[in-house]
Amino acid sequence: MELPKVGSIGEYIREQRTQAKISLRQLAAQAGVSFPYLSQVERGVRKPSAEILNQIAKGLRISSQALYVQAGLIDEREPDSDVLAAIRADITITGRQRQVLVDIYESFRKENKAAEKEGAQPTQPAEPLDAASLNGHATSEGYNLP
Repeated sequence: MELPKVGSIGEYIREQRTQAKISLRQLAAQAGVSFPYLSQVERGVRKPSAEILNQIAKGLRISSQALYVQAGLIDEREPDSDVLAAIRADITITGRQRQVLVDIYESFRKENKAAEKEGAQPTQPAEPLDAASLNGHATSEGYNLP
């Protein structure tokens, strides 16, 4: 999810607050910070700490990570894909096997991303496979298929 870039963290907080239709005083109360301090943050006079950003995020009911990225405290990263979530959730394989699968998957993604940056066209994403589409190329003994 690409976050919209604005001039400052204060502008971003103000934008989020106005979209949530809450007043500056309400947000200050919900976040547990003083009204004057929050006003200064929104105007760019003060730069909030990570702890204050966390409180403001709770008051806005948004991700702390979104504020950290906007404030430049952390780099934006892509969210885990469903594939990574499935690998990490699979308790039928060992931790080492999970890590190897994650490493292989990430290397493919990195390779395709590098190819895109160089202007080359990465291979087209394939359609998901199911056991029937393998047409006898794999057996349940060889690939643990149902």
